Amino acid sequence: MADYNFQEIEKKWQDRWEASQIFNAKVDPQKPKFYSLDMFPYPSGAGLHVGHPLGYIASDIVTRFKRLQGYNVLHPMGYDSFGLPAEQYAIQTGQHPAITTEENIKRYTEQLKNIGFAFDWDKEVRTSDPNYYKWTQWIFMQLFNSYYDKTADKAKDISELIKIFETEGNATVDAVSDEDVEIFTAEDWKGYSEKKQQQVLLQYRLTYLAETTVNWCAALGTVLSNDEVKDGFSERGGHPVERKKMMQWSMRITAYAERLLNDLDKVDWNEPIKEMQRNWIGRSKGAEMVFQVKGQDKKIKVFTTRIDTIYGVTYLALAPESELAAELITEDQREEAEAYIQIAKNRSERERMSDVKTISGAFTGSYAINPFNGEEIPVWVADYVLAGYGTGAVMAVPAHDERDYNFAKHFGLEIRQVLEGSMENGSFPGRDGIAMNSDFLNGLVMQDAMDKAIAFLEENKIGKGKIQFRMRDAIFTRQRYWGEPLPVYFKDEIPYLVEEKDLPIVLPEVDKYLPTEDGAPPLGRAQNWTYKTADGEYPLELSTMPGWAGSSWYFLRYMDPQNNTEFVSKEAQQYWEAVDLYIGGAEHATGHLLYSRFWTKFLFDKGLINIVEPFKKMINQGMIQGRSNFVYRIKGTNQFVSHGLRKDYDSAAMHVDVNIVYNDQLDLEKFKAWRPDLADAEFILEDGKYICGAEVEKMSKSKYNVVNPDDIINRYGADTLRLYEMFLGPLEQFKPWNTNGIDGVSKFLKKLWRLYHDKNGNFAVSDAEPSKEELKALHKTIKKVEEDMNNYSFNTSVSGFMICVNELSGMKCNKRAILEPLAIIVSPFAPHIAEELWSLLGNDRSIVEAAFPQYKEEFLAENNHEYPVSINGKMRAKLPLSLSLSKEEIEKAALADDTVSKWLDGKTPKKVIVVPGKIVNIVV
Repeated sequence: MADYNFQEIEKKWQDRWEASQIFNAKVDPQKPKFYSLDMFPYPSGAGLHVGHPLGYIASDIVTRFKRLQGYNVLHPMGYDSFGLPAEQYAIQTGQHPAITTEENIKRYTEQLKNIGFAFDWDKEVRTSDPNYYKWTQWIFMQLFNSYYDKTADKAKDISELIKIFETEGNATVDAVSDEDVEIFTAEDWKGYSEKKQQQVLLQYRLTYLAETTVNWCAALGTVLSNDEVKDGFSERGGHPVERKKMMQWSMRITAYAERLLNDLDKVDWNEPIKEMQRNWIGRSKGAEMVFQVKGQDKKIKVFTTRIDTIYGVTYLALAPESELAAELITEDQREEAEAYIQIAKNRSERERMSDVKTISGAFTGSYAINPFNGEEIPVWVADYVLAGYGTGAVMAVPAHDERDYNFAKHFGLEIRQVLEGSMENGSFPGRDGIAMNSDFLNGLVMQDAMDKAIAFLEENKIGKGKIQFRMRDAIFTRQRYWGEPLPVYFKDEIPYLVEEKDLPIVLPEVDKYLPTEDGAPPLGRAQNWTYKTADGEYPLELSTMPGWAGSSWYFLRYMDPQNNTEFVSKEAQQYWEAVDLYIGGAEHATGHLLYSRFWTKFLFDKGLINIVEPFKKMINQGMIQGRSNFVYRIKGTNQFVSHGLRKDYDSAAMHVDVNIVYNDQLDLEKFKAWRPDLADAEFILEDGKYICGAEVEKMSKSKYNVVNPDDIINRYGADTLRLYEMFLGPLEQFKPWNTNGIDGVSKFLKKLWRLYHDKNGNFAVSDAEPSKEELKALHKTIKKVEEDMNNYSFNTSVSGFMICVNELSGMKCNKRAILEPLAIIVSPFAPHIAEELWSLLGNDRSIVEAAFPQYKEEFLAENNHEYPVSINGKMRAKLPLSLSLSKEEIEKAALADDTVSKWLDGKTPKKVIVVPGKIVNIVV
């Protein structure tokens, strides 16, 4: 085979890998395991662009490298296939979302296979497959049937709680629950109706139904997470979003807040991702207290981390969503306050947290009493207070908090200093300040003042010390069709679980994928959407699970996807344990990662798995940005001027499809065929060419800079694509895609191919002994690749390959002892060409089953050293000498050198200093 025919070679080896199922992983206790995982994709209709495979290529390289090191590797792939896009398309076209999802998955799978990934396709999972979501429903049922025991610091079966209720009541129960749980005795419990008992249990269950403030998007007909809302509009479609209260399923992720925080020390993730999780969890130590509303039988509960500043409180601020805010509005403030609340509550929490410049609020007309000094304090509504954090109320101390200060200045409210020290910009944070103007707290430092104030709260039964978390319980429903049905039916308005034998509860057929005419979710359109029990037929839950349900545990199902009796067998889970390397985007730093960690800890508590963290090592790949091209249309014409001449004309830049531009040169005929309005385009060229402008931007269809990996593979091959994406720069960094630079990688692979062939294109490898120089070139590359793999530094390995091949080409090396291990170390990066060369070398088995070569230091040792020779402190010559020479031999060689003799000019040296392996210094 004269030329490197990548199309034929790549298809050949992809077919062989698939036929042999060489990447299929099985439990093998005799071998060490390595679990490599990519965040699985949502299969969109657009398919992959060249930015998507970046992380997959990196994980695939590690996967193949670990196999060569003797590891038993699990490297699966699947699809997060429930979600809004498929459903929106179904609403527009009437086509079932399962159909478009299947088409999109087929397209994605084809593209991924074309890149030559070592995925175990036998382990593929899809969240929309009933055989998969049966177990998502099953895990939901385990959560429903569990509560969190604070004393044991773990989840326990709800039956244990019922036994306590039956014998002791709930007065001694130390469990995570709703805040308004009534105390009852064992006799009370036994006297409760079934409905009452189930209502009480819902206050303890780890997944529960309760009225919650949500982001409601009427146009999409669903609740959206905070991440899906931007400036009061849905991120998908730009539809208005309002904050409203709805009955929603939620999960008590807050029960695990402390463990989620502390266990970040157990994982090897980059610090910014850990910090994002810490901030999201938001642990605060402080105090909770109540302010009595003047003249009303109402109390305002407040959480504060600075109870030591209680005497500096000059107003209370309530979140716009707070029911209490509406109740406290007096008649003279009603019009203004209610108008403000209507606007403010529909701004997303994210927007309100980030927008520190806009100051807005409304006075309710009511006052609260400070229990420490009896002062009347005005009660305001302010959108910088969030209903989802703390109690939804803030005791404002303007002198010592920036947002309180800005609010007070804006509305002319009192600012009272209660901590000693100079105030800057009117506000003094006072971490080390001593209390002043604070009655019995005067003269105390912060911690002492806080302890004394908390003691006052507890003695007077108006508050207590408390640890608070910013993280809220996770809403677990969407009012959509294309999601997992909840395994719940309702009897007398109380939720009950279906029986396990009836799982999965499969999505029913509906006539439309829209809410019903009376506003119920789309499942309300289903015929006979009910559940039959021994005592009757009852309605099933109409909402479906959110997108994060299936993605919170998929890494476990990959271990044992064909199991029909368990979500994963103990044998498989205890062998594969946690994911050793997880690669995915940083955009999932809070949502997906927190939910996965939460479910993992819960399953561990229940004895169902033996790990407390799902992902040991995680890398967030950077984004490959697009490189846009521009043409320049002369205004008012259909004439286009080349980039270098554009300043001579009144022209405007226009994006052009990068796929009809090569090395910034426009293909004129393809341009004219690109759009009908360009068919008669005319061009002003420079040097006979039309040169386009260029700029790095986000890769998107609107900028016409999306590059399809299929096109790159057809033109250059999958190995070139793999190497080039790694060569662009460090995995974690953002980097621009530039097809212009791919030629160099393509030429490198051709040069590698030629090492194994003679000038006539015939395979020609010699069994002769390699030279020291050839061994050195090989072994320094082996060493570098091994070091790079341990550091996940892929771009420098590609550079190392290029240097090695250049050196070996210069030596005209064709030795088997060099080229066989070279093929192995290249194979994780460029597996197709490596397989072909390995086969040509006479190996019957796949290169995947080879062993990674060990580098030997003896081949890296330098035999010679170039000694700098200084005369009276100035370097005058360089002498290449053997490192085996003694000091005397080095001195003799230096003094005999012609250049040194010339500079000595017949003078006898007073002193000759020789440092072997370093320098020679002559003093005359």
